Amino acid sequence: MAEVAVPPVPPVADAMEGVVAEGVVAEAATASEPAAAEVPEEPEFTSETLYIQNLNEKIKVDVLKASLRGLFKSYGEVLDVVAHSNLRMRGQAFVSFASADTAKKAMREVKGFPLYSKPMQISFARTRSDAVVKKLDADNFETHKARRDEHKNKTRYTNPLKQKFKAKRLASEMDGAAAAPAPKRPNVQMPDEYLPPNKILFLQNLPETVTKEQLVTLFTQYPNLYEVRLIPTKKDIAFVEFLDETSSGVAKDALHNYKLDGENKIKITFARK
Repeated sequence: MAEVAVPPVPPVADAMEGVVAEGVVAEAATASEPAAAEVPEEPEFTSETLYIQNLNEKIKVDVLKASLRGLFKSYGEVLDVVAHSNLRMRGQAFVSFASADTAKKAMREVKGFPLYSKPMQISFARTRSDAVVKKLDADNFETHKARRDEHKNKTRYTNPLKQKFKAKRLASEMDGAAAAPAPKRPNVQMPDEYLPPNKILFLQNLPETVTKEQLVTLFTQYPNLYEVRLIPTKKDIAFVEFLDETSSGVAKDALHNYKLDGENKIKITFARK
């Protein structure tokens, strides 16, 4: 059996002597005081499932799920993508991989990537998904599912968001009628052409037959190209990332309005941050 290192503990007898003969023992203790034991660092929490926030709520759920699967499958086997259109889960999704190492690599490289013009916020999910348990721990799947259902039932009426909406509804009923909604202020968005520099370029109006290899060949002629990403469900757009904003700016200025198929001009702007 391997020895387990423990911090040195002063003998009880010495501690008692310190009480009786304070001066002598205190001096001896100072001379032979043991070095402080190093506190081990807590291991980094990881999970096979990524929790993604700040997704574009205007994109249909099935399109969003397909885009996430297409984006993450290059890092390893994607077991499942979960997203819902209800108010509580809108703009969020869960992507499950076959291993925590794969999920960690994907999170490190994709975090902040602007999917549909919104940078993704990514963290590890705190619990295992059904797909992960079914794949890696099938014998305990029923137990896992029962525990999840029990937790869901317990929190059904204590969910903070549901309580907030319920309180607002009750308040409006007590007032006799719901107050007229305040007029919405129009969302004024900066035109793409005036967006600040970004090392990621957003390509639009691409031919639907364009391939990743064609775009790599086109942009490789400019220094510091890092990656080209296509969106499987939206074939007329793509993202091209460089190592710095200066390099992306050079490529943008050179290739904006370039006729990739000889007919249609491709539009290149900086991606929104």
